[in-house]
Amino acid sequence: MPLQKPWRDLERGTLSSVPDRPGIYELGDGSGTVQSVGHGVLRDEVKTALAYGDAESVRWEETHTLEQAESLADEHRERLE
Repeated sequence: MPLQKPWRDLERGTLSSVPDRPGIYELGDGSGTVQSVGHGVLRDEVKTALAYGDAESVRWEETHTLEQAESLADEHRERLE
């Protein structure tokens, strides 16, 4: 099941709203198709995706721990395969 959050443009201005907390994120293309799923400290991960131009849009969901984020990311990746 995709994250139930709205897509945001993956641009420098978006970084200010990304929390500096653990979580899961999805990177998407311009039409809202999920290209990849990742986890980690959200601000760091989104900053890296922006630097490498990995996608056009992003959405995320915070978790309490990195372990919880990793588990959720694994579930989401299985859905994409």
